[in-house]
Amino acid sequence: MCSDAHRRDLAFLYVAAFLRSTAVGLGAVILGLLLSAQDLQSTQIGAVITAGLAGNACAALLITLRGSRDGQKRRLVALSLLSAAGGVAITVAVSLPLTLLAAFVGMLNGMGRDRGPLLILDQAILPSAIDDRQRTKAFAWYNVIQDTGHALGALLAAGCGTLVGTSALSQSGVYRLGMLVYAALMVLTALAYAALTRMAESPRTATLQAITPETKRIVVRLSLLFGLDGLASGFVTTAALTAFFMQHFEVAPETIGALFFAARVANVISHLAAARIARRFGLVNTMVWTHIPSSVLLATVPFASSFALAAILFLIRESLVEMDVPTRQSYVMAMVGPDERVFASGVTGLVRLAAWAISPVIGGIVAQGLAAFTPFAACAGAKILYDLLLYRSFGRLKPPEEIRPVS
Repeated sequence: MCSDAHRRDLAFLYVAAFLRSTAVGLGAVILGLLLSAQDLQSTQIGAVITAGLAGNACAALLITLRGSRDGQKRRLVALSLLSAAGGVAITVAVSLPLTLLAAFVGMLNGMGRDRGPLLILDQAILPSAIDDRQRTKAFAWYNVIQDTGHALGALLAAGCGTLVGTSALSQSGVYRLGMLVYAALMVLTALAYAALTRMAESPRTATLQAITPETKRIVVRLSLLFGLDGLASGFVTTAALTAFFMQHFEVAPETIGALFFAARVANVISHLAAARIARRFGLVNTMVWTHIPSSVLLATVPFASSFALAAILFLIRESLVEMDVPTRQSYVMAMVGPDERVFASGVTGLVRLAAWAISPVIGGIVAQGLAAFTPFAACAGAKILYDLLLYRSFGRLKPPEEIRPVS
């Protein structure tokens, strides 16, 4: 059974995840607006965003390779405060080199999705706060909380936008204020992490040299598969879908905005449904047999005769496609030792990030040079291949709660 200390840690991990994802949702939008207001060119804005993502990747890689020998709690607090400092620094940077430095050191995330070293550490700590039967449910709620934070952050950014022209602050001043709110949210995140008990520190994470050969084999195999899935996802991004709907169905931007809001609601519901399904049918079965239908549905979207039909197919797909997220996170953490979780979370996360970064360029080239439905077909085909390979490789490798009863 979970102790009071474990329940306390789980609560503060959820609070920290909500605050951080809200900050990321806000900061990604405000960062772009602030850089645009400073009359930077698109290539310069892209360089700043890349610098921030590179900072995230470097921090994630360092944690993955070295382990968290000086304590997970200390790392979480320090990284949160470093992000807050980056938010403040970006508001006072007076040149492009200083802006790039602030983005890199502060790990500013221009993606709008909560990724990076803090997420890696969260995923490693969370299983220690609950028993095996509650692990998938805990990850499901974690993802629900993150999605809610992302949405709230976007709303806060919209609120900042309404201040332009209606307050005494200049346009740049309003956006700098928004980045200061981002920094404040990251300070609150650090305080939430500081409230974690000693239970979150034990066991310490292992260095690369201490990882068992069996764990390395499992993580490498999973990473290759997750890389294939990540590569497939990048063929049809939100931006690509937006462009497709506008070009082929000539719908208004606000209609597309409403569609993606409905899609995020479907994602949130699916996270919770995934935990229930996995409890009955198993983690790998849930990952595979909900993912394959979602891929088939995606492939049908470009052949829809009307926007209404395409929207229905897309929303049904969105109600299935995210079910593998909490189940995947839970499965990875279940298949390695407690002191190996940072390594497993870090490696699998880094591979997915790298694949996401590569495939949008490929998808754009394919869409321009071939038929418009080609990226959809490539995405669906690669994802189905991933699912089949995953089932073949791990279908019989069960997590502890599916092997023996857990009291």
